[in-house]
Amino acid sequence: MGVQKDTNTDSAENASRPADAPVSRWMASNEQLERYSRHIILKEIGVKGQKKLLNAKVLIIGAGGLGAPAAMYLAAAGVGTIGIADADEVDLSNLQRQIIHSTEDLGKAKVLSAKETMNRMNPDVQVNTYRTFVSAENIMDLIRDYDFIIDGTDNFPAKFLINDACVMAGKPFSHAGIIRFKGQLMTYVPGAGPCYRCVFKNPPPKDAVPTCKQAGVIGAMGGVIGSLQAMEAIKYITGVGELLTGYLLTFDAIKMDFRKIRLPKADGSCAVCGTHPTITELIDYEQTECGGI
Repeated sequence: MGVQKDTNTDSAENASRPADAPVSRWMASNEQLERYSRHIILKEIGVKGQKKLLNAKVLIIGAGGLGAPAAMYLAAAGVGTIGIADADEVDLSNLQRQIIHSTEDLGKAKVLSAKETMNRMNPDVQVNTYRTFVSAENIMDLIRDYDFIIDGTDNFPAKFLINDACVMAGKPFSHAGIIRFKGQLMTYVPGAGPCYRCVFKNPPPKDAVPTCKQAGVIGAMGGVIGSLQAMEAIKYITGVGELLTGYLLTFDAIKMDFRKIRLPKADGSCAVCGTHPTITELIDYEQTECGGI
């Protein structure tokens, strides 16, 4: 089943780092040179890196606590095409952490609210909106045209679905999760480290782990972890630095403690990325009641 969106994108070049992607979107206007000047003066980024950002395509699944800061920082950075997928509308309880939305957006589709905020921030950016729940039926259509995927969901069924689809499609992605005063993230790059299922195997039984609605989450945690997801996307696109591939980064805000944990190598027996995968078709696990953090 095809996925409806409000604008069109070109086909993705491939799933590898888009280091040699065409740079046709770079117009080098005085306004752009000023807008991105703090990037351009960084020797690690420069004009070449900014060109890569302007020609990159990133899909964010979930316009909530994680997706909101990720989307805003990617738009500000000049990522040329950003997709936002979310089926929900803005609710009053969202505004404590989902900073891309405002009180005036109550009742509005989150993808529309996000698009408006991003376009006000940076008219260079093309924002594609997908007002839909991500499912086994549509996720391959959603991720096809993008260079990097950001998982901004808050439930295990969606996270395992995103992982499995990205592994099958050869797409890199950033996983993250937040709850209460804690957060975590890791990055998957095809052929370079373990996938989410290598580490966490299978979704926990229903109701075994509290949802965001049941447990709560400190609002700023979304900003901390969502911004780190944006950083991983920017580093992947520009080829700068080391990604969280093969590592899990955890943050405990109560203790103000970051820990970078080395993960085991990719599991050859993994059901989706292993030598002889047993998961060859996508399935929808039973969803919990929260769909976006």
